[in-house]
Amino acid sequence: MFEIPFLRPNLVKKDRFLSYYDKIEATRIYSNYGPLNHLFEERVITQMFGGAGSAVTVHNATIGLILAISQSKRSKGKYAIMPSFTFAATPLAAEWCGLEPYFLDIEPGNWQLNREQLELTVKQLGDEVAIIIPYATFGSSMDLSVYNMYLQQGIPVVIDAASSFGTVTSEEDEASHFGRGFEGAVVFSFHATKSFGIGEGGLVYSMNHDLIKRIRQSGNFGFSSSRESVLQGLNSKMSEYTAAVALATLDQFEAVQKNRKTIYEYYLHELCHAGLLERGWLMQESQGSVVHQFISIHSPDSLSNGEVVETLASSSIEARTYFSPACHQQKQFQGYSRDSLQVTEQLAKHIVSLPLWEELDEIIIRRIVKVLGSLGGESTR
Repeated sequence: MFEIPFLRPNLVKKDRFLSYYDKIEATRIYSNYGPLNHLFEERVITQMFGGAGSAVTVHNATIGLILAISQSKRSKGKYAIMPSFTFAATPLAAEWCGLEPYFLDIEPGNWQLNREQLELTVKQLGDEVAIIIPYATFGSSMDLSVYNMYLQQGIPVVIDAASSFGTVTSEEDEASHFGRGFEGAVVFSFHATKSFGIGEGGLVYSMNHDLIKRIRQSGNFGFSSSRESVLQGLNSKMSEYTAAVALATLDQFEAVQKNRKTIYEYYLHELCHAGLLERGWLMQESQGSVVHQFISIHSPDSLSNGEVVETLASSSIEARTYFSPACHQQKQFQGYSRDSLQVTEQLAKHIVSLPLWEELDEIIIRRIVKVLGSLGGESTR
């Protein structure tokens, strides 16, 4: 056991969702896109997306990716283009849809899919491109204009935005939620470890109402109104009990957003005060206002992430190495096509994810940063 664990999920307490449970008992509807699921989807569109677009709940984000890919991909395509610097769920979802992952590098600084490499790869592969699956790295926003361009060219795009629920592109406009107005699919995770954590669950958003309709139908065994399977489907439905937790979580999410942003500011202050950002430690150049799940940092070239994690552990501080190894380095995906992955492989050696949970305070964060400071680094002056 660590004195300072990496994550300490703090889901909404039962007194906040019991009133929603009462509604379940009153309706005796427990699943099958019931009234609480509908209410949650409706509230998300209204509160988070300013009334624009449609959304459907899913049992988890991996299922959401599978459904979004299967209902978006080009039927004659072979490859799902994605960054290697992402969670294993992304290439696994492509595999389940009968596609081969094609791994590209990321851009230094923002750690997002390399857009120049993407353009060249799309031209090279042509009609073999079935879909593009960018990853909104660590909850950051991203410039969607390039992906809108691919959509206009007839190339489907599904964004893995697992950690981006609550991320806005402009703090002055709360309705500028990441993905708002996007005609492709955007998939969010509500796993317990996420900033919007409900235990297990997810959401698929799109401005394309027909796409969401197909995903919803596919997630209910592909049933038509006569309960006949008319397209490839599975069971992705979120239970009404989970929807009740989701609604109660949404009720208090604004406070969670503010608290996590404050913790992130504490980290930035302590890292700057300790001079670590002048000694070779690097932070992601994130876009938008992010509700951070954890704090990711790039160690100096002289320090591997393994050394950093071991040193923190010796002080009873738990850290992780998302995503190290990167996907193309993992046994399941080593045989797939890839381009040059120089930035990815460099980052995979140095990425360290630091603790973030809602009770963290300045004293604990100062203790974490002090250990990092003891490891040294190279001066950039």
